[in-house]
Amino acid sequence: MVKTDPPIRLFTAQEMIKWLSHFGRTERGGVTRLLYDQKWQEAQQALHKEMKATGLKSYFDDAGNLYGRLEGLEKTDSVILTGSHIDTVKDGGKYDGAYGIIAGVLALRQLFKQYGRPKQTIEVVSLCEEEGSRFPLTYWGSGSITGLRKKEHIKEMKDSSGISFSEAMKEAGFGLGRFREARRDDIDCFIELHIEQGEVLEREDKAVGVISRIVGQRRYIVTITGESNHAGTTPMPYRKDAVHTAAVLIQTLIEQAKKTNQELVATVGKMEVKPNIPNVIAREVVFSIDIRHAEESLLESFSNDIFETFRQICQEHQTGIQIENWMSEKPVLMCEKLSALSMGILKREQVPYKVMASGAGHDAQVFGQYVPTSLLFVPSHQGISHSPVEYTKAADLDKGVQLLTKTLYELAY
Repeated sequence: MVKTDPPIRLFTAQEMIKWLSHFGRTERGGVTRLLYDQKWQEAQQALHKEMKATGLKSYFDDAGNLYGRLEGLEKTDSVILTGSHIDTVKDGGKYDGAYGIIAGVLALRQLFKQYGRPKQTIEVVSLCEEEGSRFPLTYWGSGSITGLRKKEHIKEMKDSSGISFSEAMKEAGFGLGRFREARRDDIDCFIELHIEQGEVLEREDKAVGVISRIVGQRRYIVTITGESNHAGTTPMPYRKDAVHTAAVLIQTLIEQAKKTNQELVATVGKMEVKPNIPNVIAREVVFSIDIRHAEESLLESFSNDIFETFRQICQEHQTGIQIENWMSEKPVLMCEKLSALSMGILKREQVPYKVMASGAGHDAQVFGQYVPTSLLFVPSHQGISHSPVEYTKAADLDKGVQLLTKTLYELAY
């Protein structure tokens, strides 16, 4: 490994996150980087250049995941992996995902500068995709690495513009066999540092969240089919109104979720109405449902019960219903040993922390099914995320990087 100054000459997490946010910056000050689009490619290539300039061996895999490798002196056949995802939601924040990548680069840079090469190889990864913002598939990056996601999962998949997943991947230069296979079996453990995307840490004045488990989540697309007709001449009793039915279903979903369990959350975040004309009764409504909880059995029973209720309501309203479950992620426990290692460092440094569950899904949820995994949070101001106003204080970012650096030192040196 050769010591070189980074060409961008940025040395703090806040500076580097600001730099990376220029790739995909929106008019509102947010970031849009969707899997394999132009801004995504520019961001990955910029990180590729930065990793090499830092002295890491940098390379892509065939799915588009980017790695920076700090070679070990003794143990090179198994890798300690850290990082997060480079993609964003549309007009999202600059910290989500990007912080975990930047923190990994900074940690490896500091470790090599201070201690030289480690005993065991460490790599930082910029995962190609996690959000599911362009195609109806999440965790393509970590899923390709672990084998959870395969090419057959994307065969018929298209984005909202009709571009196929395979076409987009090949256009970006991946999926062509030019790079190493994405699937790996040499990962010893995975550590992900992330912003909380909630307000618990800030409210409780804690600098770090040590995650014990990540909740399970299920995502659905519900299609209600009714009958278009004239808004002025069709009496209310004769209508097969898809919007009316959808409104009743959504209200039922939210009310039932509140009654079931205080930790269960259900969200309808996207809706399409056809023909979407003011004076025409809607013939079709398509809406999304996102359901999350830490217990798989409760997720299962709630989903079964609510959709049985949906079918009964649709029958009463003389409308059809179709339910597609396009994502089903089980709750995942984080590695107690890795968590204890980080907590020991926090106690020694007298840094206030909280052991907590994550209500958001993360790549750690995928890796945690295959290898020992740790997920660490730093505070999010007012809990706002997936928004241009997403913000974490520089001091909190730095504390997270320091914790990651010391955790990696304990594991690899």
